[in-house]
Amino acid sequence: MKRANKIIGVFLVLIAATGICGQDLVEAIVAVVNDDIITLSQYKQEFTSRVRMLRAQLQGEELSQQQEILKENLMESLITDLLLLQEARKLGLNVAEQVRMTIENIKRENNLTSDEQLQKALAQQGITYEDFVKQMEQNMLKQNIIFSEVGRKIAIDDSEIVSYYKVHQEDFIEPIEYTLKMIYIAQEGKSPEEIESKKGQIDQKIEANEDFGQVAAEFSEGPEKDTQGDLGSYKKGELQKDLEQPIEGLEVGNVTPWLNVQGAWYRLKLVEKKERRLKEFQEVRKEIEGRIFEERQQEELERYMVDIRNKSYIKILIANPPID
Repeated sequence: MKRANKIIGVFLVLIAATGICGQDLVEAIVAVVNDDIITLSQYKQEFTSRVRMLRAQLQGEELSQQQEILKENLMESLITDLLLLQEARKLGLNVAEQVRMTIENIKRENNLTSDEQLQKALAQQGITYEDFVKQMEQNMLKQNIIFSEVGRKIAIDDSEIVSYYKVHQEDFIEPIEYTLKMIYIAQEGKSPEEIESKKGQIDQKIEANEDFGQVAAEFSEGPEKDTQGDLGSYKKGELQKDLEQPIEGLEVGNVTPWLNVQGAWYRLKLVEKKERRLKEFQEVRKEIEGRIFEERQQEELERYMVDIRNKSYIKILIANPPID
């Protein structure tokens, strides 16, 4: 059930950023969009949901800046969402089967055998099953109308893909990648003499060409002890600078001297090194096609929304709704 909460929670964050929850309360209306309205409580709920999503990703000054941008753009975003839903209704789009299949997939992936179990998982998130289904339906309707009216009309020529690859080659360069083994000694709780004694024992075995992995399994004090020192692979820039710099000039198979980093001692062995390279065109063809499609779809969607807005009645009654 814990895994279920995590996956459902991620899904809720995605749809919370795009849906408008209907309410039956009589309250302030902040905007009229054709035959629909956006209420003050809907506006506040959306703001709270989107701020929650921002806080999960950002902090500090960047978070404050994005919250201000959210305040400025939220009204327009809600109006756009509502217009898309109205267009979906006009075309008679039906996503009931999509919703059913998605719910079944969620239950299957999380070992939930009934709707009741899903309802309990949602309740732990503070969400009713009815709201969950409604938000999912609205999200799918918007996706479908965008594909129906914009996405399916986009055609991408092979020449565009080739040209993009040539112009943006820097985007498709794989940095150097290091595969490493490590021996780690914690400094805390040991006297300098104890540390030097242990380092000396390790040095003797390495200089005697004993297997580095076996030495790590015997002496290392980190979780890599259980994997014979395996640290995994890291692209340039992913490792802490004080650990990465010493391996940059190292030859495969060689070992760094002892490195004192943040109160601990390390010796690293370079197991494999993949040099920086430009990915082949065929490796990135689908990625490029996706990029071009996304760019084109965004441009076409903006034109589509301008056309819909010009044909719609939109009245903002409260320009800057209170969010407190």
